[in-house]
Amino acid sequence: MSQNTSIFSNDNVLSWLQYYSNRAGLEIEKIKLVDVSKKKKNLIPMIETHKRLLVLADANDPGFFFTLWESGLGDCDLWFKTGLTPNTESKIRICKISDMIDTELSGPCAMLIINPSARSSYNRGIRNDSFSPGSVQYVASEIRAIIVNKLHLDDQDTICIISGESIAIESAIIASEGEIIAVEYRKSDRQSLEENLTKFGIHNISIVDDTSKESMKGLPIPNLSFIVATERFEEEVKNLLGLNPEMKFVVYTLELNILSYIIDVLKKYNLQQTELIQISISKLNNKNVFEAKPVPWILSAEPM
Repeated sequence: MSQNTSIFSNDNVLSWLQYYSNRAGLEIEKIKLVDVSKKKKNLIPMIETHKRLLVLADANDPGFFFTLWESGLGDCDLWFKTGLTPNTESKIRICKISDMIDTELSGPCAMLIINPSARSSYNRGIRNDSFSPGSVQYVASEIRAIIVNKLHLDDQDTICIISGESIAIESAIIASEGEIIAVEYRKSDRQSLEENLTKFGIHNISIVDDTSKESMKGLPIPNLSFIVATERFEEEVKNLLGLNPEMKFVVYTLELNILSYIIDVLKKYNLQQTELIQISISKLNNKNVFEAKPVPWILSAEPM
């Protein structure tokens, strides 16, 4: 079956919505629907931000419940029934997700997940201690929140992120129906990102070695890029514009000489600088002394 083809027809979906609405005494419009039989989705962030989630699934992820439990969602209420439609002889099971960790999905099923602790919206700026420790030195969460805000992401955007592991994770959560192409030059950084994909339950990030045509072949064409600028910046800009001449850029640097280099490259490739900001953040430590965090420049640009 094609990755983009659901095993559930429209009639199946409507029948499951009606079934759980009646059984749980819920209004249909208050139930969020996600079909993971069609394509793997970022299910963990969805459960964290929706009180009522109807999940349509099949046997393509046997460790489904264990993954949810491992992510701290074991206390969520679960209504579970197998089949393409509710009109099957299987019995409905009402329990906690933690009660299902030894249960493997063996075929089509539909489940209602109720999370009373769900947040009403996704909070930008994930705490750094939430990420997997590794080779990456993560940017301060407050700065990350500003960067993500400057990207102005839509849920269906395709974005290329170069050497920005935590930015890739947050972008993938926001652009849940889109695609993130993460360029990681170092094997250790790639491994850290892969660990975070598992930890956050992210399925819409593709990791590549560089921005060459060979690496980007077969991937969707990005409309936006976020780049932690290095001496490879011109090469990256040239390659990305070759993929999409209308590419928009958000660029990050801590170094004044790199900032000057960025501006020169933008002029060379007829990219208009639309914004340049510098962020300064200080935090009070356990000795009641303010510690200044690194002060980055964030520059936005687009074709003239």
